Amino acid sequence: MKKSTACTALTLALVAAFPAQAQSNEELLKELRALRDRVNQLEQKLQQQQAAPAPAPVPAGQWGMTPEQARELARIGTKTEALQDNFADQGFKGLKISGQMDPTYIYNKRQNNSTFVFLNGEGARYTYDNSYFGMLVIDFDKETESGTKWKLTLAPERGTGALTNGGSIVHEASVSLPLTDLQTRLWLGQIPDWTGYELTLPAGNKLITHNLLFDFMAPTNYTGAVLDVTSGKWWTRIGLANLNTARRAPGNNAPVLIYRVDYSKGEFDGFGFTGLHGKAANFASDGTWQRDTGTVDANGDPIFEETAFASAGKATDVHLFEIDGYYIRGDLSLYGQFSYGQQKGAAIFNSDGQLRDARWWGLSGTLGYMFTPRLEGVVRADYIENKRNGGGLLGYSFDDGINGIGRGLNADGSFAKGEAVGTNRYALTLGMNYRVDENSLLKLEYRFDGASQPVFTNPAGTRFAKTNRLLGASMVVSF
Repeated sequence: MKKSTACTALTLALVAAFPAQAQSNEELLKELRALRDRVNQLEQKLQQQQAAPAPAPVPAGQWGMTPEQARELARIGTKTEALQDNFADQGFKGLKISGQMDPTYIYNKRQNNSTFVFLNGEGARYTYDNSYFGMLVIDFDKETESGTKWKLTLAPERGTGALTNGGSIVHEASVSLPLTDLQTRLWLGQIPDWTGYELTLPAGNKLITHNLLFDFMAPTNYTGAVLDVTSGKWWTRIGLANLNTARRAPGNNAPVLIYRVDYSKGEFDGFGFTGLHGKAANFASDGTWQRDTGTVDANGDPIFEETAFASAGKATDVHLFEIDGYYIRGDLSLYGQFSYGQQKGAAIFNSDGQLRDARWWGLSGTLGYMFTPRLEGVVRADYIENKRNGGGLLGYSFDDGINGIGRGLNADGSFAKGEAVGTNRYALTLGMNYRVDENSLLKLEYRFDGASQPVFTNPAGTRFAKTNRLLGASMVVSF
């Protein structure tokens, strides 16, 4: 503001506030001079402030820190780099450790059995009421800078190694090496079976027990080499492997051909199919049969002798194929599967030294619905067609009264539909899951198993029935 302008404004203000007739000219001039002196003082002060030097800028990179704070930041940076180097040198870089356990309670009406189930070996006994639950699992995953992926999963008593490799605690031990790129890999080692829509370990499944196709129509694991290729929405794995064994017995020279192809149409739906072709252990061929010698004894009774089947001790051709799919929308989830299998000379009914072929097929479907963000209801239905030659499934070439496989028996011990007719199996399972917290899931299950013949036996093996019931509860805790 200019000096003359300021004086003019002050004069007008005074004139407006104090009428001229109330004051003498001399008094008015004194007031004006006092105001002028004050304005001059203010202008001088303003000029002094404008002439003062600007404050020194903050040194670049210090963000206003004191020298001591800057030195402390440098020390922290040095320590952090040292920790990172030490972390990498000890092999922890790219390492992920996870785990899960699921203490379980099972009630089996026909077996008169009510028990907690956790880490039970029982000689690797595998039944639908004693499969992959009640487990403790620790999982180590590591990826190197070159893209190689290592995986070691330990599952004492209940893993695949416990069933196929003399009670080994190793469920999976594999390495995946990139070939031409990260999407084309060579996968080597012991690999759990990948058949169907259900996973092996508890944390990946909606129910406690597994479906009938998983339990009785699918392999346990593979030991071999697999080509693993990902291209867009397609994921293909094909390889050669031992079936359900870490090392094949002498005289068995050919591995099986295995493959799985998955297509993910989107994040919430897709399908896949698997296949296996080769030779597998034939448990029917280890038995003997009573051969009529054509002669009689002193009492005139025919003389029989035990004779081994023609293919005793040999692995026989097996072919497996299945297709599965899933659909998830909002609170609804659907899963389905169809499986087919056959094995040469592996049927339960064999006579006259001739091993008969086993052939089977099955269906399974699961529906889940989230009633609330924490509570889910689940229903599953399974069916297996297995009448041919007395029945017979993969690894089950004998009558099994716990699982309901084979020929049914009447009260007098005679075959319900003849010794050459196997039993068809079905199961209906109802379940409910409650998410306790981010890492804990409570599972409840009611399961009804049925058969076309009386094949479910009591522990003493003296009574047979067409149905059985199971109740289960499990707390799956994972990290």
